[in-house]
Amino acid sequence: MRGNARKQQHNRSVKSNLRRVEKDYRALITAGKKDEAAKSLPAVHSALDKAVKSGVLSRPTVNRKKSRLATALK
Repeated sequence: MRGNARKQQHNRSVKSNLRRVEKDYRALITAGKKDEAAKSLPAVHSALDKAVKSGVLSRPTVNRKKSRLATALK
């Protein structure tokens, strides 16, 4: 497998995982389970930070997402 195909597959995997984690977090908020959402917020932040570390997303994009997710909890 060529390098760019391997990287594309990895990036797609990471983004898919991020979408799932964010979707689960937002579902907790809309269901009114704010205490459970507050417990899962660090896991969401960790996943986003790991995406930056591996170069999938840029730091400003992740900072914006983290801010909006934290604001949604309030």
